[in-house]
Formats: sequence, C-alpha cells, structure tokens
Amino acid sequence: MLAEQTRHEVFEASVRTQLEQIEAALRKAAEADSDMVTEAAQHIIAAGGKRFRPLLVVLGSHVGPHADADDVVKAAVVVELTHVASLYHDDVMDEAGIRRGSPSANSRWGNTVAILVGDLLFARASDIVTDLGPEFVRLQARTFSRLVQGQIAETVGPSGVDPLDHYLQVVADKTGSLIATSALFGSKISGASPHLQRVMADFGEQIGVVFQLSDDIIDITSDDTGKTPGTDLREGIPTLPTLLARKSTDPADARLLQLLDCDLHDDGALHEVLDLLRHHRCIDEARNEVRRRAEAARVLLEPLPVGPARDALDDLCTTVVTRTT
Repeated sequence: MLAEQTRHEVFEASVRTQLEQIEAALRKAAEADSDMVTEAAQHIIAAGGKRFRPLLVVLGSHVGPHADADDVVKAAVVVELTHVASLYHDDVMDEAGIRRGSPSANSRWGNTVAILVGDLLFARASDIVTDLGPEFVRLQARTFSRLVQGQIAETVGPSGVDPLDHYLQVVADKTGSLIATSALFGSKISGASPHLQRVMADFGEQIGVVFQLSDDIIDITSDDTGKTPGTDLREGIPTLPTLLARKSTDPADARLLQLLDCDLHDDGALHEVLDLLRHHRCIDEARNEVRRRAEAARVLLEPLPVGPARDALDDLCTTVVTRTT
C-alpha cells in the first residue's frame, strides 16, 4: 500500500513539473516583436486558468509505452494557445468586460487588437504543431473547424431542432472537440495503440462536455468564478440550467420565464433571475445530468492500463462534478 502511495506521489510530482514547463513555454510562445503586443498576447495566459487541456495532454501521454517530453510540451502549448486564442474572440463577440478576474483584452486594448491577438496566437499554435508532424496538423485543423462551426451554430441559434439538443452539439463542438484533441495528442505521442487513442479521444470529448455543463451551473450558483455571476444570462447565451427551466409548464415559474426573456443588463433583473434559478429544480436536474455524463465518461476508461494516469483521469470525473469555480 505504501509503495502504491509513493508511486502516485512520484507521478503527481512529475505531472506538476510538466505543467510548470508547459506554463513557461506558453508565455514564451506568446512573445511578440513589441512589448505592447507581448503584453496583450500574454494577458489571458498571465491571468491563470485551470489548464485542463494541457493536463489531458500530459495524462494522455502516459497511456502508451513512451512519450518524448519535448513533444508533450509542444502538444500542450498547441491546444492551450488554441483555447486562449478563442477566448480573445469570444470576449469580443460577447462584449465581455472581465476575463479570469481581470479586465478583458477587448476592454483594455479594443476589439481590433483583441481579434488580431487571437489570430496571432492561432498562428503560433499552427506553427508549433508542425513540429509534431502532418497527422497532428490535420487533427488540429479539423478541431479548429469544429470550434468555428460550433461558434457559428451558437451565434445563429437552433433552427428546426430542439434547443437543448442544439446546445449540447454546440458544447461538443466548441469545448469537447479541443479537449478530445488534447487527450488524443497525448496518447498519440506516447505510442498508444489506435484503439487506446480512440478511447482517449472519446473520453476527452465526453469529459469536455461535462466540464462545460459544470461551468453552466457555476455561472449561476457561484460568486467566485473570476467573472460576473450570470454573465451568460446577461448575454442571452443558453445554458443547461436555463434550457431545462424553459421546459417548465408550472405556473409558479411564470416570473422566471418572463425574466429569461427580458433584457438582463439591468442589475436588479439579473439578481432576481439568479436568485430564482438558484432555488429552482433546474439546478438539481442539471447537476444530475452532469453526474450521469461524468459516470459515462468514467466507464470509457476501463480499457486503459491500470496505473496512476488512469487513476488521475478517473479522479477528473469526480472533480468536474464537485468543483465550484
């Protein structure tokens, strides 16, 4: 038992070291020719983040027999740069004022600079991924295509389909796809079998969707997220709890449904709808759906070799359900 505990402690220390190396490489990749552009490009990175995608690359790299440490860092930087670049564009589209507890890039430097910085980071990711080979380039391009199509689908909205089904597909494309690629990159670098690579990709997509659905709940229930509670509500972005609430036919929910269709840029209206949602059954329904999907993701891990990496991936299935920020 002690030997097993020591093995896990050594593994966790190794993962922390790799994530520190990735953090330094991220900042390096965001350096530019001028101090202003460097500051703007490192702005979101410097604000921190969960680094969920790099973690999936690192854990995936332990599925196969061996992974080149430099390639693991490069793959992790590629997926995180892609994610961060998309946040610059998202904040412009959402007119966001805060990102990770700090003023958003668009509010500080303007929309044009924020968009161009996002483009710069996408370009850097595209440059770095070429070091990993043509197959990685193709996977990155296809993932980017899904990200863009997911954003377009979210912008256009559902057309002739159930709004909840439409939303879940948007989440799979915008969030699940890049996390799936993160897990796949790591396992591919490790020399894992094609079957285990597919397992990791499937797991990544599933846990990625769970991660976003958990964010949906936190946006309503938490006051400590690094952004204003109810940001999605205020911007009229559909989320799992609000879509479940909209299915209600209970007359007691009339005020809630009325507010969901109102302009929530008024602080009073936003606080009222947040209070109603926090006490509504839709939150429990959303949490149950998150738990169900997390358990389905956990089952996907069964073919993986027993060891600290698989245990860490299993723990993620619990963490994404229980996290509050």
